[in-house]
This record gives sequence, structure tokens and C-alpha cells, in this order.
Amino acid sequence: MAMQRRIKVQHSDVYGAGVALKGSIEPVIDFEKSTKDNKVQAVDLNARGEGTGLLMWQGTFVDFDEEASKKDTVVTVKFAAKVRPVPPENKSGFPWTPVEFVGLTALPYVDDNGNRPRLAWSFRAEGMVAPGGAGAGRASSKDAA
Repeated sequence: MAMQRRIKVQHSDVYGAGVALKGSIEPVIDFEKSTKDNKVQAVDLNARGEGTGLLMWQGTFVDFDEEASKKDTVVTVKFAAKVRPVPPENKSGFPWTPVEFVGLTALPYVDDNGNRPRLAWSFRAEGMVAPGGAGAGRASSKDAA
């Protein structure tokens, strides 16, 4: 059996201590197709034309893991969706919105920025819900369209 390029992972396996959205969900800009005056949003297609064809969105998230390294405390997670994914209502009383990812996948790559190369991860999720959400609350961002 061949290993798929993206690895399906459970939210709790990656963010067992919790994670929160810092700021908002923003479009991913396709820098190859954009110009100075015309920003073009990226689409989920690779060089071979494979993918969902959905728009790409991203958010900045804070990992609450006390043992996470400085570089791993803040992570970008991307979403492929027809419309901007909506985070759950923030009932925490803090400026960051706690979330739990639905349909989380990870892609390993070598980060060679810095003094020495290191293994890093690119994360993508189908959606996000309030932590501990269940049943109908587990709708993905694809369902928002």
C-alpha cells in the first residue's frame, strides 16, 4: 500500500492541549497569478490540475501545548472551501477563539529556513468547530456553501 501524500490525523493527536484562532480567516493569495494591483485568491489545484478546485483560505492559530517550541507555537492552517470558513462563536472570554479541527491532514516537508534544516508540517482542515462539539456541530467548511 502506498502512503498518501497528505496524512489524515485526529485533532487531538496534534493539538491535545488545545488550539485557538488568532485573528480571522483570510484568503490565500496566489502570488504567481497576482499582480501589484490585482490580488488573485489561490485555488486548490496542483501543477497537474489535481485538487478540489475550491478557494483556499487560511488562519493563524496558537497551539496551547506548553512543550511546543517557539517555532511551533503559532501555526497556519489552510482550508479549501467555496466560502470563507466561519469559526465557532467565541465564548471563552479571551481574544482568541478556541477551535477543534474537522478533517485535519498533515503534510511533512523540510524547512530549510534558518541555521539547519528541520522537519515541519503543513496542516489543512475541512472545517472547525467549538472544542468538544458533536453531532450536527461538526459541519465542515464545505457545508457552508
